[in-house]
Amino acid sequence: MDGKEWSTWSEGAAFGLENGMAVIPYALLKHYRKLGLSGSEAMLLIHLLSFRQVEGIEFPSLEELQTVTGRSISVIAGELQKLMKEGFISIDGDNDELRDIHYERYNFTGLYGKLGTYLAVLRQESAGDQTSRSGGTPDLRAAAHHSGAAAPAGGYGTSAPPVQAREAEQGRSLFSIFEKEFGRPLSPMECETISGWVDQDRYPEELILLALKESVFAGKLHFRYIDRILLEWARNRVKNAQDVKTYSQKFRSGGR
Repeated sequence: MDGKEWSTWSEGAAFGLENGMAVIPYALLKHYRKLGLSGSEAMLLIHLLSFRQVEGIEFPSLEELQTVTGRSISVIAGELQKLMKEGFISIDGDNDELRDIHYERYNFTGLYGKLGTYLAVLRQESAGDQTSRSGGTPDLRAAAHHSGAAAPAGGYGTSAPPVQAREAEQGRSLFSIFEKEFGRPLSPMECETISGWVDQDRYPEELILLALKESVFAGKLHFRYIDRILLEWARNRVKNAQDVKTYSQKFRSGGR
């Protein structure tokens, strides 16, 4: 390498270092597959950590994540949903009373807890305190049990089992439909709301879409209104399209 090439290389290296450096847990890079993460999901976690450490952005938008990953917003939203559902990340909300601003940030406690538990099992096995059924690989099911998380079913590979795959596909479908109706990408908080309807409240996809339709017809297209519709239906045991039709007719006739 001659003097000119060395100068060019050093200038480029200096420019790169000036843009900041992120500290990424090596255990995540080395063991993400054993935690049931795909390469793209692990990279998404790395980007979230990097946004916080280098740019001071604790809650990057889906558009910002799309810029750095080069992937579609619906795919990113689906992966965020999975990471939240499986306890790798969560979202904390807080208020800045001085500026009267509500803001959110990603919480990585779940990720660190899973990594810590996995490494503890790895250390025990290396010391001969535990024997794995797979002949040397830490028993991730035991680690998940101790950390309060569910281990991936059907092995430790990166491909999701059929049930999880169907749930992920359902989530992406709902995200896409909501984005089309709202005419814009959904925020991470809105994605989490949809995930909560599916995973926690156990609303059928059909019912969620009917509530969305009701909000469009009412001219009140916002998540709080849709949530109120779903809650009202749940209280009145409305579970499918036929129940919605019957309930609506009864409501309009004043026979509640």
